[in-house]
Amino acid sequence: MFPRSISLITLGVADLERARLFYAALGWEAVAAPEGVVFIQLAGQVLALFGLDDLAKDMGVAPETLGRGASNLARNFATEAEVDAAFARALDAGAAPIKRPEKVFWGGYSGYFADPDGHVWEVAMNPFWSLGPEGTLTLPEGGA
Repeated sequence: MFPRSISLITLGVADLERARLFYAALGWEAVAAPEGVVFIQLAGQVLALFGLDDLAKDMGVAPETLGRGASNLARNFATEAEVDAAFARALDAGAAPIKRPEKVFWGGYSGYFADPDGHVWEVAMNPFWSLGPEGTLTLPEGGA
């Protein structure tokens, strides 16, 4: 049992090929997968891209019932320059800017963009956290 893990994150997308190309432009190459889904190996997790209609069918719900929760996905970096580079790369790949990276109230540096399907991503540098060699994050002893 792995009670504190997320092994797979699935994003419902309107156009599977467009989504694959967007994430490939970020440097996230797809691996072999069954037709109708795209798998991208991350550091310790897999990101799946799945057509909205197929995702709804898999869930047993109507596509129009798939909502948009108030959430975002985040990538952390070691420096502000890395945040700026990741943000620029996302925009070059077709992301829509939401908030350009800037110093933020909690002492870090972050910005937000949306992928072509509207999934919101944060790119951030948190000076209170350290990152592993593959970009993995472990909270410091005692929390944030």
